[in-house]
Amino acid sequence: MSRIDARDDRPTPKAAFLTEDALAVLRFAADALEAGLAAALVTLVRIDGGSARPLGAQMAVREDGLYCGVISGGCVEAAAAHEALNVIHTDRDRDIVYGQGSPWIDIVLPCGGGIVLNIHKLRSAHPLLAVLSATAQRQPAGLRYHAKSQTLCHLSGATQTGWTENVFETGYRPTTRVIVFGRNAAIDTTARLAQAAGYEVHTHDGTRLCGTGALIDEDSAVVLLYHDLERELPVLEAALNAAPFYIGALGSDRTHQRRTALLTQRGLSPDDIARIKAPIGIFPKARDAVSLAFSVMADIALARGQQASS
Repeated sequence: MSRIDARDDRPTPKAAFLTEDALAVLRFAADALEAGLAAALVTLVRIDGGSARPLGAQMAVREDGLYCGVISGGCVEAAAAHEALNVIHTDRDRDIVYGQGSPWIDIVLPCGGGIVLNIHKLRSAHPLLAVLSATAQRQPAGLRYHAKSQTLCHLSGATQTGWTENVFETGYRPTTRVIVFGRNAAIDTTARLAQAAGYEVHTHDGTRLCGTGALIDEDSAVVLLYHDLERELPVLEAALNAAPFYIGALGSDRTHQRRTALLTQRGLSPDDIARIKAPIGIFPKARDAVSLAFSVMADIALARGQQASS
C-alpha cells in the first residue's frame, strides 16, 4: 500500500499553525478530543544520523486534517499527517520510516539521516491534560507510550525522553521563564525578544524585590542588566538561593571581580558565585541594546538546551 491511501475521501492535511512548542501540540490534541474530534499524536522515536528535530518532537493531527507541530525540517509533516489520518481511520497505531531505510524514496531528508515516527491514535485526553496541568503548575511531567498495548499514560516528575525496552517516554518541562532585572533601555528590548521566542517574561527594576524570589525555579533564567553592583546584590543572592538554570549579570571582567568580592563578603561560596555567567551573553562587549538582547537570549537558549539534554 502506498503511504497515502487514495481509496477514500479523507481530508487533505493542512497546518493549523506552526509551532515547535511541545505543550502547544498537546493542547491542540486535547482540545480536539474534548470537542469530539478524533486525533493522533505523532512522535519522533528514533534518529539515524542527522535530524532537524530532537528525539521526542511531536505533531498532533485531527480527523479533519488540521495539524500542528514539527517533527523534521518541514519535509515530512504533510506526509506524516496523511499517515496519521490513516491511523485514525483504521484505529491501529503504526511506525513510519522516512529518509534512510524508508521505502518512500521521494521523501528525502536534507540532513541525510533517517527518522522513525510513531503514530498513536489518542483514546483519551486525560494523559495530555495531566501533563498540561503539571507544567502549568511549574512541575515537569511525562508521557509513556507502551508499544505492545498501544496505550499512553501520564508520568509525574522529571522524565528523560527515550526508549526503555518497549516503552517510549517523552519528557515535558514548564515554559521557560525569563526574569529581567535592571533600569536601562536594554530591558525592554530583551523582554520583547524573549516574548517573541515564546518565553514567559517578567521585568523588575529592583526597587521592590518582595515576592520575586518565588518566581525563580529550575525552569527560570535570571538576567541582571544593572550598572549598579550594590543594587543587584540582593537579586543575585535570591537567585543563588534558588535553582534557576541560568543566572547572567552585566559588566566587564573587572566588574565581575568586584561583584565576586562583594558576594564573598556576604557569605556566598565560590561554587555559588561560579553559577553566575558574567559578562552576560555570548557576544563579547555588546554595547547596544539590540546586540545585548540577542547575546543574552542566545546564551539562555544554549543553557536551556544543555539542561534538557542533561
